Amino acid sequence: MTLLDTGALLLTAALAAGLGALIGLERQWRMRTAGMRTNALVSLGAALFVILGSQALPGETADPTRVAAQVVSGIGFLGAGVILREGLNIRGLTTAATLWCAAAVGSLAGAGMPMLAAGGAILVSATNILLRPLSTALNRRLRLNAEDESTEDGTDAGAPQDFVLEVTTGEKSEQRVRALLLQAATHPELTLRSVRVRHGKNTEVHVRAEVSIDDPESVDVIERAISRVGTDPKVIGSRWWPVEEAG
Repeated sequence: MTLLDTGALLLTAALAAGLGALIGLERQWRMRTAGMRTNALVSLGAALFVILGSQALPGETADPTRVAAQVVSGIGFLGAGVILREGLNIRGLTTAATLWCAAAVGSLAGAGMPMLAAGGAILVSATNILLRPLSTALNRRLRLNAEDESTEDGTDAGAPQDFVLEVTTGEKSEQRVRALLLQAATHPELTLRSVRVRHGKNTEVHVRAEVSIDDPESVDVIERAISRVGTDPKVIGSRWWPVEEAG
């Protein structure tokens, strides 16, 4: 293998890493467990393994497809690590699927199909970005239909209620605690409205998240969410209250 060939393969690996980072940008923006670095490494690793199967193991027995098949299996185990179960709810499926797609993009780049790899990365990012509001609107519509059916049956589904979750921490831990609060506020029964940061006395920082819940009687969901954040050693204090009580 010449120096020119080695340089071309390194450019291919760099392309795979860049496309993986592009895919992970949306996950990083939404503060999910697998962000830019994880997706970039998954894509880069997949590309390197495919290059290994096609270039470093020459001969009649060389079969790059076998290496790619093992990459798919390995990513399945990695994706399982980001899937979390909270009671009857499961989180992390989209992040796991995104990792799987990042591996596919890296495999395409390593196999010498850069245009298809770039197109795949764009499609994965567009799917995560563009279909999210459509999915949210559809879920909201289904909830409204369920409430209408409950009302017609003579049962009161209850009007949505807004609550404020506030966590106090130090300036150095603001980003960490804000990420924890956002993660806690993404419970399926909660709808995140806004997040604000207010500086208090000395170096204290108050991070507030306004959420909405369809069933006001299910406040135990909010209690559990704020309690999880409150267990972090960087949290000084935490509390929550209905919006109408906020002064």
